Amino acid sequence: ARQVVMSALAGVAVPSARLARKSAPVRTRASRAVVRAATTTSAQGIVVVTDPSQEEIAKCTSWGTWGCEASTFPWTYGSAETCYLLAGEVTVTPDGGEPVSFKAGDIVTFPAGMSCVWDVKKAVKKHFNFH
Repeated sequence: ARQVVMSALAGVAVPSARLARKSAPVRTRASRAVVRAATTTSAQGIVVVTDPSQEEIAKCTSWGTWGCEASTFPWTYGSAETCYLLAGEVTVTPDGGEPVSFKAGDIVTFPAGMSCVWDVKKAVKKHFNFH
């Protein structure tokens, strides 16, 4: 797991330890920067971004939408897919790999060529983009 801190004002991602070393306490209300933490995890080529920025979410809203009820089904990715979950909870288990779970609010990228089983725990609605 890799944790990244993003400055909403500067839009620059830096490792959180580096930010802590270089940051001095801010004394005035006008000069305070809003800092948001996002966590990115990667397993078996699946990348999950929890707490994505509003800019990242905005990129997803023009994509197509797809949804399904709670179910379990096999899937193979012919090309890479990135999706933004609007609703639901899912665990995807790559063939021969460990399960990766994600939920509403997460942005997830799946690698091209991956075969897996989707276990939709709560009905899903998502924006998606194949690339």
